[in-house]
Amino acid sequence: MLQSDATKPVPTPATTQSTASRAETLIERTILASRWLLVVFYLGLAAALAVYAAAFLGKIWKISLKVFTYSDNEVILAMLGLIDACLVASLMVMVMLSGYENFVSRLDRGDASELGWLGKIDTGSLKVKVASAIVAISSIHLLQVFLNAPQYENEKIMWSTLIHLAFVASAVFLAIVDRIADGGKSAKAAAIAKPAKPEASA
Repeated sequence: MLQSDATKPVPTPATTQSTASRAETLIERTILASRWLLVVFYLGLAAALAVYAAAFLGKIWKISLKVFTYSDNEVILAMLGLIDACLVASLMVMVMLSGYENFVSRLDRGDASELGWLGKIDTGSLKVKVASAIVAISSIHLLQVFLNAPQYENEKIMWSTLIHLAFVASAVFLAIVDRIADGGKSAKAAAIAKPAKPEASA
């Protein structure tokens, strides 16, 4: 026998709300789980860091073979190149660890007990530190240009200086914005933590 219309289940607001809630939960879990895709990028940075370390060893080997034939300026330029490579590698490590800590999962404190800054860098602080590292790298490149000034045209030197100043201005701007944001967070936290004063009785 065919089921009559009277006996068919009628969707109720509670049933509809429950279905929507389950769908919302599924979407939220999917989006939350997608953060693990960032691990691919961090592992890629780790692999690139290993390749960069091999290139760094190659630079040291080349310098050691020619160190006695270098002039003072050439020795300084070679050392600046090594410092530049070290800053780039440090920047990669900072982005990997801070990014994983902020966006993927907390690192085991037993394995990271010697990294005092870990867990203290939020996205705003990370931007400032990355900008500061870029300024330091740009400073080294600019110093290399100045030490080799006869080999560069004046226009090249001018543009290198302007680009460096743009990096400095960007870093200062990010630091100011981060300081303002931290001040707003501190004021809000203090307002929440401050107990309300009891009203005086008449």
